[in-house]
Amino acid sequence: MSSAIVFTEYGGPEVLRLMQAEPPAPGEGQVRVRVRAAGLQPADSLLRSGRFRAFMPARFPQRLGNELAGVVDAVGPGVAHLRLGDDVLGPAAAPGAHADHALADAAQLVARPAGLDWSQAGALSASGQTAATCLSDLEVGPGDTILIHGAAGGVGSMAVQIAFARGARVIGTASERNHEFLRELGAVPVVYGPGLAERVRSALHTPVDATLEAQFDARVDAAFDTAGTPDALEASTELVADRSRIGTVAAAAEVERYGIRRMSTRRSAEQLRELVELTRAGRLKVFVQRTFALDQASEAYKELDGGHVRGKLVFLMP
Repeated sequence: MSSAIVFTEYGGPEVLRLMQAEPPAPGEGQVRVRVRAAGLQPADSLLRSGRFRAFMPARFPQRLGNELAGVVDAVGPGVAHLRLGDDVLGPAAAPGAHADHALADAAQLVARPAGLDWSQAGALSASGQTAATCLSDLEVGPGDTILIHGAAGGVGSMAVQIAFARGARVIGTASERNHEFLRELGAVPVVYGPGLAERVRSALHTPVDATLEAQFDARVDAAFDTAGTPDALEASTELVADRSRIGTVAAAAEVERYGIRRMSTRRSAEQLRELVELTRAGRLKVFVQRTFALDQASEAYKELDGGHVRGKLVFLMP
């Protein structure tokens, strides 16, 4: 039998429970993964709460979790490049990674490198690919200055590092307790809240890290929002001249009002391999704030819903 986190009605973390079922059988092009670690995403909470129901209604009992790392323990028809016992990471085929076993499309999985521990591997795929996709869509590259809102969170902390690796200067908003953390990632930290635009303008005159060769002008070229707060969006539109280079993954309802871009992820094994290579090179670190067992689902989701998570929360299985 296999344990999985499910909910049978919309609501808060208290609606979550463990369900026992037979492990799923992989279909064409799929493998079954014995999950060792699975990250929590804000999208999981949106699905559970019902705020996603308009375009992604739950099918009760609904499972959760869209990123995982684990060991291949069954191989479906048409899969030739993965074998039983392979260590892999990547997206689940459908919500269901918060479980002992989950199905995944074999073409979307990549090998877990030996230097990436299970909790980090289980938290890389979703946030890393969201960050990488959005930075590519905003055309962030050498010589650019990008403002990242919510820079200490799961997507934000990866976006900081990926932008830095691409040769950009990063200014990141976060609470003061996370400022030293952002400096260690290579970002110039600023406090969010009223007066944000002026604080960002001041930060433009902070000396750039010596490891960056590019020269930077005293302007903000792009902004990436993972926070969804009014001050973040207002500061972004005040500071960035080209609104096509302002994107949000957290404030979909405000996109038309501000004339900015609603952003999402595009996943591919090629992009995930690039992220894995950045981790190998020491240029991308996956920060895990806390791990939980599956039977701590309510506690884990309460912490996720509370916000102010530095990096990621992860379910870690024995």
